[in-house]
Amino acid sequence: MSEVAITLFQGRVADHNNLAIPGAKSVARMLAEQLGVGIAVVGVPAPALSAGWQLELNQAMPGLHALAARLVEVFARSAKPLSATSRCAASLATLPVVARYRPDACVVWFDAHADLNTPSTTGSGYLGGMALSGPAGLWDSGLGAGLALSNVVLVGQRSLDPSEVSLIASGAVTHVAPGPALADRLRAAVGGRAVYMHLDCDVLNPGIVPTDYVHEDGLSLEDLRTACAVLAESEVIGLEIAEFQDAWEEGGEPVSPAQLIAALAPALKALR
Repeated sequence: MSEVAITLFQGRVADHNNLAIPGAKSVARMLAEQLGVGIAVVGVPAPALSAGWQLELNQAMPGLHALAARLVEVFARSAKPLSATSRCAASLATLPVVARYRPDACVVWFDAHADLNTPSTTGSGYLGGMALSGPAGLWDSGLGAGLALSNVVLVGQRSLDPSEVSLIASGAVTHVAPGPALADRLRAAVGGRAVYMHLDCDVLNPGIVPTDYVHEDGLSLEDLRTACAVLAESEVIGLEIAEFQDAWEEGGEPVSPAQLIAALAPALKALR
């Protein structure tokens, strides 16, 4: 049985509100309880800035470097990382480490967005929209790169910007859109490769769990569970969960991540 190392990232990184930092904590706590392992906490909570990408990155950099160091330590001892992060932009730190230690693995990116914008293509200036493009070397985040675009499998995207549509159309990255036969299309896209899974909760249909962005025509919990079962057919080398907000609105009643974690069960089992 593999050692699973849980990391809780509590730093601020391109937050629009103050709900994802406590959301990540609730996810990590439930995972730790179910798996019977401890939690390593990285980063210090801070109020949301809701600022442009450069300021957000500068402010987040100490926490992101610490997160990268934690992933290095996990991989160096041949453990498997299971991370609960506040926002997708934390992947600027995690994915270059994944690519360094497991260049053979594909990153399966569950998200309503592709997050493949760059400082020169972004329309919003949002750092989270560049979370995957930095590790893929499309711009220099200061946190490293090394992830081959051919090892990126996008799943569930339905809000794409023109530059991202062009990348997909060129065949540089694989896109498994929501819809019929998702499991079969995902299996073909992975092609038996080792898998590192990233989950942005907005890949799900609105109203299932609280998250920052809301886009219709996403995945159901059953779709997610079926997709995780497909990934479990391969070697699952790590998993990160981002963008779970602990309430529907600031000051609201806390929401449990139990149904989300239940849907991830096949992938979590494969980690062990």
